[in-house]
Amino acid sequence: MKYWQLITSIVLAIVMFLMPLSAEAASSSSVTRSILNEAGGEDFSGQTLIRAEFTNATFRNTNFSNADLRGALFNGVFLDGANLNGVDFSSGIAYVSRFKDVDLSDAILADTNMLRSTFDNVNVDGADFTNALLDIQQVKKLCVKASGVNTKTGVDTRESLGC
Repeated sequence: MKYWQLITSIVLAIVMFLMPLSAEAASSSSVTRSILNEAGGEDFSGQTLIRAEFTNATFRNTNFSNADLRGALFNGVFLDGANLNGVDFSSGIAYVSRFKDVDLSDAILADTNMLRSTFDNVNVDGADFTNALLDIQQVKKLCVKASGVNTKTGVDTRESLGC
């Protein structure tokens, strides 16, 4: 019995060595579908964009104010000068995205994953970041100007950022 287990183990090891399993990798940008690649000055204000996917796109001066972006994905997106005032981006993902000169005032970003995203000159007055995931350097940057209370959730911006 003892020899039978040893022989089985050796045969299994030889088979695994001679016929290895193939490994395949995919990046998130190759498996997501983007509804738009380039937008400049577009108006998505008030629109329902639940679980919309934006990959490798540029939204320069685009208006998303009061849009419903719950569960949406921004992967490798540039949001330069975009207006996201009052958006509901809860449970969304903004991965490796740039928020530059963006208005996030009164936005709901609860439970949103924004790791590896950058925030430069962003207005977060009244934004709700409850349980959001951000890099610590970005939180420190946002805390410098953070103030106000979200009008929909009643959450203090500084408190939700952990300032």
